[in-house]
Amino acid sequence: MSLRGARTISSALRGTRCISSAGGGHPVYIAGQGLVNVTRKQNQGLAVMGGDAIKNALKDAGIDASVPQALYVGNMMSGMLSSQQHMGALLANAAGLDNIECATVEACCGSGGGALRWGYMAVASGIYHTVVVAGVEQMTHTETATTTLGLATASDWATEGSKGATFVSLNGILMDLYMKTYGTKHADFAQFALTAHENGMTAEHATLKKKIDLETYEKARMITDPIQLFDASPMCDGAAAVVLTSRPDLIRHNGRAAVRIAGSGAGSDLLAVADRPEPLRLRAVEKSAADALKQAKMGHKDIDIFELHDAYSIMACLSLENAGFVPRGEGTHFAKSGGLKLDGELPMATFGGLKARGHPVGATGVYQAAEMAMQLTGRAGANQVNDVEVAMIQNIGGSGASVFAQILVKERSSNRIVRSRKRERASTRWRAAAAATAAADAPPPLPPPPPPVAFLVPAARLRSTGAGVLQLKTNEMQSVVCVDLHRNTHIQTYVNHA
Repeated sequence: MSLRGARTISSALRGTRCISSAGGGHPVYIAGQGLVNVTRKQNQGLAVMGGDAIKNALKDAGIDASVPQALYVGNMMSGMLSSQQHMGALLANAAGLDNIECATVEACCGSGGGALRWGYMAVASGIYHTVVVAGVEQMTHTETATTTLGLATASDWATEGSKGATFVSLNGILMDLYMKTYGTKHADFAQFALTAHENGMTAEHATLKKKIDLETYEKARMITDPIQLFDASPMCDGAAAVVLTSRPDLIRHNGRAAVRIAGSGAGSDLLAVADRPEPLRLRAVEKSAADALKQAKMGHKDIDIFELHDAYSIMACLSLENAGFVPRGEGTHFAKSGGLKLDGELPMATFGGLKARGHPVGATGVYQAAEMAMQLTGRAGANQVNDVEVAMIQNIGGSGASVFAQILVKERSSNRIVRSRKRERASTRWRAAAAATAAADAPPPLPPPPPPVAFLVPAARLRSTGAGVLQLKTNEMQSVVCVDLHRNTHIQTYVNHA
């Protein structure tokens, strides 16, 4: 090995040690972002969507395709749904990124967040000075049941997916347990969906531009009890990209404020929900948020926006609580108080979130980063949060088994966070209570799950599929319910989220 090579590796290792211990290393900035509109039944393929998002990000950063040294792509299901793996090379070709390092990151719904962390580490370590992080997913060109099955591979297949569990049913279990544990009603979760849909109305790239009210939320069709239509994010297609750099000449294109990734964290948990001693405690959400805050040398009070993973209403609520912003059992109360609105104490889903912008799973974490870069540079238009200086984004894989969190800060001069006077807060008691809860003992043991449910239906509506399983087709709900006669349990629901 040459001395030059040895010095390069040694430098990279020194950077890695700094990152892991004190959050040091090279500063990492988001120099540009690009995205395509999130749609359903996209008429463009993965290469076109991903290539366009990357080209938009390069243009926004004011650089050409010769500058980036690596490309990291978040994707979950291209092999299953499009018979196309090798997303890194595919998108590099589409965007004109020639002969660079490229790879795909898979962490199911957290793939975009994982790719962002890979890109962050590559720049912070000093291995590269500029990289592109992209996320892309196409989900609506296949049958709904096929996509649902693909999503279920992010569960513990041996104990969940192969037994018919889907992410609708797994989140249904969590929501039902939450309601029983804290005495919460379904209507109490409404504000998570209402806030997302309200913000999505003015977000150009959002797919669901439909404002809803409490009555609409409550009267929506049931998907899997207690989850109803507006509790779940839609299947959709999309792509987003950001340019990460440590080069000072690239971080303030067009004189706008620089956006630095001040903290990055990740965590994991038991894959199967049933294996977790406390299913309502998302340990990876806790760890990733805590590590990102520690690296950024910040506390919860410093965060102006929490762009959380609202794939389901219950997941938004659990994220809010487990990340440490409100005490356990208080998430719905905070949402009902208006704290999550654009002018609230802790805005979320500022461009519609997963619920209204849409959730093209492998791309979601990169959409979050691109959107927060827009917020921090004052380019969010009608969705702009006033006086925003610090944003946390958190991208969840599966039911919380892998989670990635990043803290983005606004700078106007090197290594100096803009500290203008904070906007008026709606309330401060939530964060004080959250700090007290974090120091308290663990909650009492959770109650046992409810007994299996029997389905009584006319024989004419049942069709045997063999192995003791019957299918009940319910056109009015646009779903197919499977019943296991041996266990007398509901094992799967395929949802057409029209």
